[in-house]
Amino acid sequence: MRTVTSLPHEVREDGGIWIPMADGTRLAARIWRPKNSDDEPVPAVLEFIPYRQRDLTAQRDSIHHPYMAGHGYACARVDLRGSGDSEGVLQDEYLEQELRDAEEVLAWLAAQPWCTGQTGMMGISWGGFNALQVAARQPESLAAIITLSSTDDRYADDVHYMGGCLLGDNLSWASTMFAYTSCPPDPDVVGPQWRDMWHERLDRSGLWLDTWLRHQRRDDYWRHGSVCEDLSAIEVPVMAVSGWADGYSNAVFRLMEGLDVPRLGLVGPWSHKYPHIGVPGPAIGFLQQCVRWWDRWLKGTDNGIMDDPVLRIWMQESVPPSTSYTERPGRWVGETRWPSPRVRYERYPVELHRLAPLDAEVEPAQAMVQSPLSVGQFAGKWCSYNAPPDLPSDQREDDGGSLVFDSDVLTERVEILGAPVLNLEFTVDRPVAMAAVRLSDVAPDGKATRVTYGLLNLTHTRGHDAPEELVPGERYRVDIPMNGCAQAFPPGHRIRVSISTSYWPLAWPPPEPVVLTVLLEGRTELMLPVRPTEEADQVSPRPFGDPEGAPPLVTTQVEPGEQGWEVRRDLVGYRSSLEVIKDLGTVRFEDIDLDVTRRSVEVYDSQGDDFSSVRGRTEWHMRFCRGDWDVETVTTTVLTSTPRKFCLHATLDAYEGGQRVFAHTWNTDIPRDHV
Repeated sequence: MRTVTSLPHEVREDGGIWIPMADGTRLAARIWRPKNSDDEPVPAVLEFIPYRQRDLTAQRDSIHHPYMAGHGYACARVDLRGSGDSEGVLQDEYLEQELRDAEEVLAWLAAQPWCTGQTGMMGISWGGFNALQVAARQPESLAAIITLSSTDDRYADDVHYMGGCLLGDNLSWASTMFAYTSCPPDPDVVGPQWRDMWHERLDRSGLWLDTWLRHQRRDDYWRHGSVCEDLSAIEVPVMAVSGWADGYSNAVFRLMEGLDVPRLGLVGPWSHKYPHIGVPGPAIGFLQQCVRWWDRWLKGTDNGIMDDPVLRIWMQESVPPSTSYTERPGRWVGETRWPSPRVRYERYPVELHRLAPLDAEVEPAQAMVQSPLSVGQFAGKWCSYNAPPDLPSDQREDDGGSLVFDSDVLTERVEILGAPVLNLEFTVDRPVAMAAVRLSDVAPDGKATRVTYGLLNLTHTRGHDAPEELVPGERYRVDIPMNGCAQAFPPGHRIRVSISTSYWPLAWPPPEPVVLTVLLEGRTELMLPVRPTEEADQVSPRPFGDPEGAPPLVTTQVEPGEQGWEVRRDLVGYRSSLEVIKDLGTVRFEDIDLDVTRRSVEVYDSQGDDFSSVRGRTEWHMRFCRGDWDVETVTTTVLTSTPRKFCLHATLDAYEGGQRVFAHTWNTDIPRDHV
């Protein structure tokens, strides 16, 4: 990324700003704006998230907020109620209180003498979620949003559940927020009351995983904040962005199809990161694109940005399987509308051991599978959060416990864009079952690179809000959509579909082993969204520039970190485990003389084919040190299950000056609801 030191406007930065809410609670903010905005007001852009603007996101924020401020905007980074230095307690995601607070913050920004009264919202992940949610509430000043790595559907397409299956990342993410909500405010900002504020958080923030596990079907809890319930409520322009290594690319396609406002969609090769610092690369000049967007919709500048294709995506070329990529080869392609009339679904019947040629007739047959719990250990994370070795590796490791169907060797290049679908006709021998479907690119040497995948809890065949037990032996037919993708399959390769009955630890397995019988009688088929390769690509008249941003905040790595991703198998006790270490070491924030330590360890294990032996365990260490101020929290979460219930155990310990000052333990059982 190119560091830009000369911007059109000289920027002032104001930290320690308090924004009062109607109930008297004060939210902590940092604002970057042009120095001349007191005399020449500018629009304001809000990022509203719980990740501590003074330290944990300070370096990232220093790259893009001053950059946009230098192009004529007042950029506000505000800590949610109960996070960072803001007062109050944070008790869950996207609560009504959070959205009301956001509306009040926008009104406060619009009323400042340095603001024109026009506002926007932007953010990645949490900030992308609430940008969509607040837009649907139609606050008066809000004129446009940029949402990155977010979703319009909190149940069907988020970190908690996928296709009605409980995701392993539900535990991982809950543990992250368990750690973050235990952190104290900074005494240098809030003064002597920091300890009282901290203990209020420790006492009242709660164990969010308990809540999320009590809503295992699509109910009103998940409908709240899911803007897909009424996309017409969004009446402002929307730019939606994600990456193929992210967990949230599907929402870009749905928003481009369902919104009736000016909109642009962008999906690159990136993980869960802003595109100007995107990995895998190539990163792009995303901040320039943001400025163009804000100029058009907050300043009314007719700059031609809406001449871009409504959807621009990175068409990925074939690569060998790897858990990490620096770059993904490919090219930018565009579509002027979505769904694209140029993309056609082609039907590949599934027959015994192979994908038949297009629209071929197949002989009736059956294929059976009961996958071992080890299938899924090479699946990577549901979402690659910042591209350590967490991408799927060679799929041959998981294909051994799956049904596998290969196409003939391709004689011509095939490109797909959109969501492949497996139409599956089946029977099962248990009342609760799942199917994991993977689409892979198989090279001539046999290496299999996963392109996309989909999960379905088969008790949800009639909808995610009304699961029903399956009748063993009864025939069912379902459509299993996979995640949207853009992939080229070269000549000489094969296209593979793999089906398994477990996918642990990416998804929690069913209560007991299941035999899935796939009926191959012409109705089980793969539907591929094929994009013609001979047609000219519709690309933007203005290609993306090189990535650039403001100078990043200076930090010092005091203690090194550690990254780990290790699969272990004990062939005596038949114990299998996956250990994931994400240790950022100790980082000193030189501007505030603060040392911050973060370390997490996740372990997912099981024994043989004992589905009641499945266990996920996470542990987080957070520490903040400045002089005599030394505060640490340790949070541990353990999730196990029996055929009838989930068993949740968690502990929270807090230390000040090395002495434990708070401890709490949770032990609870939660009934399984067709999961």
